[in-house]
Amino acid sequence: MPSISSKGNAMPQSPIRKLVPFAEAAKKNGTKVYHLNIGQPDIKTPQVALDAVKNNTIEVLSYARSEGSEEYRTKLANYYAKNDIHVTANNIIATTGGSEALLFTIGSITDPGDEIIIPEPFYANYNGFSTASGVKVVPVISKIEDNFALPAIEDFEKLITSKTKAILICNPGNPTGYLYSKEEIEKLKQIVLKHDLFLIADEVYREFTYDGEKHNSVMTLEGLEQNAIMIDSVSKRYSMCGARIGCIVSKNEEFIGTAIKFAQARLSPPTYALIASEAALDTPQSYFDEVIEEYEDRRNTLISELQKIDGVKVANPKGAFYCVAELPVKDSDDFAQWILEKFSDNNETVMVAPASGFYSTEGEGKNQVRIAYVLNKADLKRSVEILKIALEKYNS
Repeated sequence: MPSISSKGNAMPQSPIRKLVPFAEAAKKNGTKVYHLNIGQPDIKTPQVALDAVKNNTIEVLSYARSEGSEEYRTKLANYYAKNDIHVTANNIIATTGGSEALLFTIGSITDPGDEIIIPEPFYANYNGFSTASGVKVVPVISKIEDNFALPAIEDFEKLITSKTKAILICNPGNPTGYLYSKEEIEKLKQIVLKHDLFLIADEVYREFTYDGEKHNSVMTLEGLEQNAIMIDSVSKRYSMCGARIGCIVSKNEEFIGTAIKFAQARLSPPTYALIASEAALDTPQSYFDEVIEEYEDRRNTLISELQKIDGVKVANPKGAFYCVAELPVKDSDDFAQWILEKFSDNNETVMVAPASGFYSTEGEGKNQVRIAYVLNKADLKRSVEILKIALEKYNS
């Protein structure tokens, strides 16, 4: 029998999706499952985006340009300018989701065996993208006790080798919801300039900041033009996860020229999704004001309820719509499966994402889970109530 590649065998399972069969089995048995495991917002997609597809008169659904239409990229650049990010259409490549943007980026700046330093916990698919490119993730651990703040720059410095090509951050963070301060971004700028590295910033949650805090983009830093690479997506901003449109943004012409070759190899992003994404840029600010207020209320509800459970420790997120909670269990993977497979309260249960999959350091995050507060407040309260009952029974 032909053998599978070592790279294929090394590809990690998604901690977010690997429990889906257990959730589906629970549903078939008549149990309602509250999904706290995945960042799929229940917020309505802007009508202007839906109408752009619904009312379109296209007769031939043709290829788009490999980098996305100039109209879309120009309109996107105008959107960024409102956020103090001054780029042109030529600095932008439209991709099939932020995932493809990351794959193209890693492919453009690394060779097999190279290293990327990432503060952990981090978005689980960074492990997969790196494995697919034969690249080693070098983690620098942030702590729940520090609310998952940026680790000391000295911790980064100790990990830099001749193989290091980039530092990758997610800001605001998935899975932690941590929002990097201007001072922290400035520290990262200094270290990548000192060691001639790329600074990749996954900024897909830019709009979602709370408590009056401001997002600080790597694209706003002077002197970092040749080092900064921004990853973005329409998925969360406009509640358009299914559109699968993201982008790479950088002022480094050599990097963009290289990434375009990857874009050409896969031909083009999906045409209808580009049309919807271009129209979504006309979404009024009032939409975001309402959404952010809703998410802030949900965050407050979730954190408040979790803090009432004995033995639970939770970080307070300042952005995105996730938090990491430490549970009074030894193995959150086992608990997350058990709560779907063997537990229900009034025929209801919850699905969480075990946090160990958001680390690359063996043994880290074993008693943590990521919770996405993408449900309404009543459902969040009920979900935490179920979680409390489940923990009591699991530990009895």
